Amino acid sequence: MSERKCLVCGEKLLGRIDQKYCSDHCRNAYNNLLNRDSKNLVRNINNKLRKNYRILDSFPLKDGKTKTTKMRLLDKGFDFEYLTNLYTTKKGSTYFFVYDLGYLPLDNDYFMIVKRE
Repeated sequence: MSERKCLVCGEKLLGRIDQKYCSDHCRNAYNNLLNRDSKNLVRNINNKLRKNYRILDSFPLKDGKTKTTKMRLLDKGFDFEYLTNLYTTKKGSTYFFVYDLGYLPLDNDYFMIVKRE
């Protein structure tokens, strides 16, 4: 029978026959290396969504809504390409949501910010 070695550091394995790693550290290191590429993409998208949410949340709401301009959103760093879902009303208006906070484009580059209950 050949000697079993850790997949990360090459240390001799003792114990279970199906063991692949010598420690939790090596197991985590192996999985982090395995998932590195996809995690960066997901992490970057989540960071942009989180930033958009914080920006929308920074506007004080009266009765669950408020108005602002496109320039104020852009000045704070809002990225209109990142949202989580859309909601279209029966009248045909489309709200763009980042989790439970959304915005509705109005005339003259104004936006109404709403919170879904």
